[in-house]
Amino acid sequence: MAKHSGSLLLLVIQSSSMSISTLLATKADDGATLLAFKAAAIGGAGNGATLASWNGSTGGYCTWEGVRCRGRHRQVVALSLPSHGLTGILSPAVGNLSSLRFLNLRSNGLSGSIPASLGRLHRLHTLDLSHNAFSGEIPVNLSSCTSLMVMNIRFNQLHGHVPSELGNKLTSLGSLRLGRNNLTGTIPVSLANLSSLVALELSFNQLEGTIPPGLGSIMGLYYLRLAFNSLCGQPPASLYNLSSLEMLQIQGNMLEGSIPADIGTRFPRMAILFYGINYFTGSIPTLLSNLTKLQALDLHDNCLTGYVPHMQGRLQALQRAALSSNMLEANNREGWEFITAMSNCSQLQQLFINYNDAFTGKMPISIVNLSTTMQILNVQDTRISGSIPSAIGNLVNLNFLNASNTFISGVIPDSIGKLVHLGMLCYGNTNLSGQIPSSIGNISMLTFLDAHHCNLEGPIPSSIGKLKNLLALDLSMNRLNGSIPKDIFKLPVLSSNLDLSYNSLSGPLPSEVGSLGNLNNLFLSGNQLSGVIPDGIGDCTVLQRLWLDNNSFEGSRPQSLNNMKGLNELKLSMNDLSGKIPDAIGSIRNLQRLYLAHNNLSGPIPLALQNLTSLSVLDLSFNNLQGEVPKGGIFANIVNMSVTGNNKLCGGIPHLHLAPCQMNSVKTNRRGHMKSLTLALAVTSALLLLASVVALTQLFRKKLRQKQKSPLQPQRV
Repeated sequence: MAKHSGSLLLLVIQSSSMSISTLLATKADDGATLLAFKAAAIGGAGNGATLASWNGSTGGYCTWEGVRCRGRHRQVVALSLPSHGLTGILSPAVGNLSSLRFLNLRSNGLSGSIPASLGRLHRLHTLDLSHNAFSGEIPVNLSSCTSLMVMNIRFNQLHGHVPSELGNKLTSLGSLRLGRNNLTGTIPVSLANLSSLVALELSFNQLEGTIPPGLGSIMGLYYLRLAFNSLCGQPPASLYNLSSLEMLQIQGNMLEGSIPADIGTRFPRMAILFYGINYFTGSIPTLLSNLTKLQALDLHDNCLTGYVPHMQGRLQALQRAALSSNMLEANNREGWEFITAMSNCSQLQQLFINYNDAFTGKMPISIVNLSTTMQILNVQDTRISGSIPSAIGNLVNLNFLNASNTFISGVIPDSIGKLVHLGMLCYGNTNLSGQIPSSIGNISMLTFLDAHHCNLEGPIPSSIGKLKNLLALDLSMNRLNGSIPKDIFKLPVLSSNLDLSYNSLSGPLPSEVGSLGNLNNLFLSGNQLSGVIPDGIGDCTVLQRLWLDNNSFEGSRPQSLNNMKGLNELKLSMNDLSGKIPDAIGSIRNLQRLYLAHNNLSGPIPLALQNLTSLSVLDLSFNNLQGEVPKGGIFANIVNMSVTGNNKLCGGIPHLHLAPCQMNSVKTNRRGHMKSLTLALAVTSALLLLASVVALTQLFRKKLRQKQKSPLQPQRV
């Protein structure tokens, strides 16, 4: 018995030694694996701050940042390093962390493929590799991670199909997020097997085919995002059995059919319902108003018809309603009731009804009774008429108001100045009239003001100069008069666009125009501006388009225009400019279109223009230019180049049908001008010499005759 006991004790000791040895080896392997991960993940960037704690310091790898261990043998169970600036690759060695349960590397710059070795992590329940730059295909081996509950690899550059094996093996999966990749193929029908799934996101890929009906059997699903793919057909009827759904996003596909009339009884918990950018037809169901928890409704860019149900006013939680780009109706008799009803939506922040051609009749006054939480109101490109309600200032939190391309008329009310949070105000192409109220200067947050192609009149209020956040101003094609306020040219961030063209503005162009050093486009065409073009305009060094045509500017073209190295379009036609076209214009290397027609320009055409390879349109017609027309570059393109109306020009390509330049004529090319000058000087010198010889000869003959008549007269010394 003692012998057997001794043998048993020896066996236990040996077994324990083997177990301890194995565990020690595993512990050492975890440390080595982490170091291999670090070496690959920092990408050789040499950033000492990245994973600085991962060194051989006392305490071991379990104390390293982002590492969590468990058990007395200190096995790694979690590796969490989100937003740590990792820029390399994910080492396949991570597959050796056999006890790993949690792997979170989101929001880094990791690239390369996702290692297939991750399929060895059978205890892994959370995998988050989102917001990186992983490429390649989704490893089929991930289906071996049978404990996986969360798989998030959205916002990467993955391609290929969604592996059907994921639906066959990952039966514990609760969240599958693969959106914002480049995945192709169809949605695997096997995903219907994921009975524990609560969130499925496949948005912003290139998936095609129909929505699998089996998805309607995942009764716990509350989050379904299939938006912005190429899915087609009708959404399966089974989808409307998912009473647990809180978010359904199927916008941006090629889906068709109608929205079920009883949808309001199908989704009692629905908060986000997006059907936009598809081919849905029919009317908006009245029972949508039963979705009392609905916060965002997107039906835009479909083929919906009929009136908007006024029962929408029952949606007390509604914050965003997008009904734009449909064929919805409203007129003076019927259809606008929904606006009045939506004044009960106390949380409404955004309302889009733009691009509905059948919205006609007067804008309902009740629009000013919408919630004071309103931030965006867009009625653009409808046939709405009537005037802007004087109480528009009630919508005190508006930051976007767009009524462009409508039939709105009347004046802009002074109360517009109460919209102090407004960032964008668009009234372009309407029938508005009267003066621009000075109160507009109170909208201190305004960044974009568009009131082009209206019937506005009177002066431009100087208060616009108070809009210190203004990036773009378009008041073109109105009846504005008077001078341009100097304060406009002092707006500190005006950079996108300043368009005052086609009004009746007069007086000189203020020298302060040079203060617009960040402006990209300046349009002043079609006014009555006069005087010289200020030389300071050359300080607008980033200008890309400068239109000063159809005015009464005089004098010569400022040399400072040559400082605008980024200029690609210059219009100076229909003015009273004189002098020569400077050779230095050829230094504007990005110039694409140059219009100098109908001026009083004289002298030769600079040869430098034919060397501007970027130049695609050139109009020099109806000036007093003279000499030879170049033949290269733009001058070889008779379609996009004109020199008509310059009677002293000669030569050029045959298609111009100009008289040939004579050898003894005044030359206008770069050597001809000097030759002409040299010839003129030579002729002048010869004539002077000849005159001197004749004069001396006459004097000599006169004296000789006098001597012959008086032979005894003494000679003068």
